[in-house]
Amino acid sequence: MVDRWVQDHQKDSWRKQAKASGYRARSAFKLKQIQDRHKIIENGDSVLDVGCHPGGWVQVCVELVGAKGKVVGVDLQSCAPVEGANLIVGDITDSLTQQAVLDVIDTEVIDVVVSDISPHITGKWDIDQAVSLMLVADVFDFALPILKYGGHFVTKLFQGAGVEELIELVRPHFQTVKRFSPMASRNSSSEVYLVCKFHTPKRGPDWEIRPAFEYALENRQGGPEPLDDVAPAKSTFTVRRKSTPKE
Repeated sequence: MVDRWVQDHQKDSWRKQAKASGYRARSAFKLKQIQDRHKIIENGDSVLDVGCHPGGWVQVCVELVGAKGKVVGVDLQSCAPVEGANLIVGDITDSLTQQAVLDVIDTEVIDVVVSDISPHITGKWDIDQAVSLMLVADVFDFALPILKYGGHFVTKLFQGAGVEELIELVRPHFQTVKRFSPMASRNSSSEVYLVCKFHTPKRGPDWEIRPAFEYALENRQGGPEPLDDVAPAKSTFTVRRKSTPKE
C-alpha cells in the first residue's frame, strides 16, 4: 500500500507542476485556486500562514502581497527560508508561540489569515478528524482578535461529524462563509476549505469558538454516541469529482 501511494504521488501532475513552477508543494496550487475564485489576498496585505510547512502557501502569499506586504508563517516543523517572509517554528496553540507571532506581525490587526494546518495523524479517522476540528477552532480563537474588520480567513477542514456545528459558530464572525474544494485537492481526499470573508467582530464574552464548539458536540442531537433512530443532519455541501489537469 505504501509503495502504491509513492507511485501515485510521483505521478501526481499537480506535484509535477509545482516542481516545474518552483513551488515547494502541490498545495501551492490549492491556495492559488482559492485566490482565483475568492480574491482573499490583495497587494500590500499582511498575511498570517498557520501550518506553513513546507512553505508552498508562504511562497504564494509573498507573490500576492508584493513588496509592500507582510507574510508571517508558523509551523511546528522548521521551513527553509522564503524571501520576503518571516517564519516561526512553534505550536500555534502555545502562548509563547502566539506571542512570537504577535511580535513579528508588529501591528494591531492583520488583513488575512490562511491555515492549511493538520494534526499528527494516528490513522484512526474519527479521532484524527475530531482533533483536526478542535485545532481549527483553536486557530480561530487566536486569529479572530487580531483579524481586522473586513479581513478574511481561510482554513482547511476534513468533512465529518462536527463540521456543521463549527461552521454555524463561525458564521456570526463573517459576512460570508463558504466551502470550496480546489481542483488541486486529491479526488480521494475529504478535505475542503472554509472561506470566511469580511470579518465582523462579535462582541460580548462568548465570542470564542473552541468552548462553544466543545459544548455543541457534547449536546448535539443523539449525544456523544449517535443513536440508530436519529436522522442525519442536513448539509448543503456536495462532493464533485475533479478532473486531473493534462500535463
